[in-house]
Amino acid sequence: MAKSRVVYICSKCGSESSKWNGRCPSCGSWNTLEEELIEAVKGNSSYTVPDLSDSIMELADIGEDSDVRYNTGIGELDRVLGGGLVKGSLVLLGGEPGIGKSTLLLQICQFLGENHSVLYVSGEESARQLKLRASRLGVDSENLYILTATDAEAVAETIASSSPDIAIIDSVQTMSIGRISSSPGSLTQVRECSNLFMHTAKKQEIPIIIVGHVNKDGAIAGPKVMEHIVDAVLYFEGERHQSYRLLRAVKNRFGSTNEIGVFEMLDKGLAEVENPSQMLLSGRPVNVSGTCVACVMEGSRPILAEVQALAAKTSYSAPRRMTTGFDFNRLSIIVAVLEKRLGIFMGSLDIYLNIVGGFRLDEPAADLPVAMALYSGIMDKPIDEKVISFGEIGLGGEIRSVSHVSHRIREAERMGFTKVVIPKHNASQVNPKDYDIEIIPVSTLKQAFAVV
Repeated sequence: MAKSRVVYICSKCGSESSKWNGRCPSCGSWNTLEEELIEAVKGNSSYTVPDLSDSIMELADIGEDSDVRYNTGIGELDRVLGGGLVKGSLVLLGGEPGIGKSTLLLQICQFLGENHSVLYVSGEESARQLKLRASRLGVDSENLYILTATDAEAVAETIASSSPDIAIIDSVQTMSIGRISSSPGSLTQVRECSNLFMHTAKKQEIPIIIVGHVNKDGAIAGPKVMEHIVDAVLYFEGERHQSYRLLRAVKNRFGSTNEIGVFEMLDKGLAEVENPSQMLLSGRPVNVSGTCVACVMEGSRPILAEVQALAAKTSYSAPRRMTTGFDFNRLSIIVAVLEKRLGIFMGSLDIYLNIVGGFRLDEPAADLPVAMALYSGIMDKPIDEKVISFGEIGLGGEIRSVSHVSHRIREAERMGFTKVVIPKHNASQVNPKDYDIEIIPVSTLKQAFAVV
């Protein structure tokens, strides 16, 4: 008689090990092996491999449906999804508890319920609790149906039999399959439940949105293979003490992963922020050194963000370097370039860099405004509040070209800036007569600092 066995599964890469290790032998992550009980499956000698030769189709014979997406009624969410919710897709929405995942999904039910039927499956809240939150958000659609259950197989069967236009599962960590002995939220349960919902979405051509919680490291709880199963992975980000939220796609089979959506948490729910540049620049200080405005591209959208830098004499043997919203290693490179190429010694200074508004700058075009903010803070020379800059910094101190120059200049012009510092290699791509803003091309950091 076959016996059950205990294995240890890595929550990062999903690899199995027969014994526990402090470090995963496959991906090298520490303290990620979790114990799982694998039930033995009896062999079935009567099982025959199905013949799928009749299911083969030619690409030209497959029909195209022009209406393959559902508009959610929230433009920021549609932007991140690539134009709307695709039929038959499985979307994973992750984020910290209380960040607004359930609120966002309940809000889109109001718009979707006007022309489509929506099944909202909750494994965390009772039907009465959902009713109270829906009343607070003003959600009263007649086509919104509530189901409180945690049995994944029963939920999948209900979706298949009732055939709603859209289904929402909140959350996948509360779902479980009865024939699997592990507890809900375990690696095996999360993986198998996600796989079950994926097959349901593809077979019934029903878009399903599943909510996933995150662990202390900020990654979605459960095995990494769950993110490979789904079609799109969206992360809801934001600081608890701030009202603004960012929705970012890290995987999207039907659109770009560079787009972001910006929301503001209000008493009546989440509201779209159609002009995030104005939001990020609100309350900016005047005539203060150490600040510079950057223009970065998030997909097809240019966004302006304020960079703040503070340099102070250190009281430690080794100076401190702290960043918020900017890559620490990139800051170290910029500091090294300033010391080597311009002779600005910062070995005895503590440096603190902050991107205002909880925004994160990942694009190389943010190098130049960071360097200008550092120079302004060290020399105590304020940068004109109507000056904006963007450009990548090379190790030789040169300013390298970036993409989408015209989009960045148009956004700076729209926000009322009068001067824009751009890489000299990009100057040939724009005609200064087409803009009501002074364009200053620079090729080195010395030329850029001359603007300060």
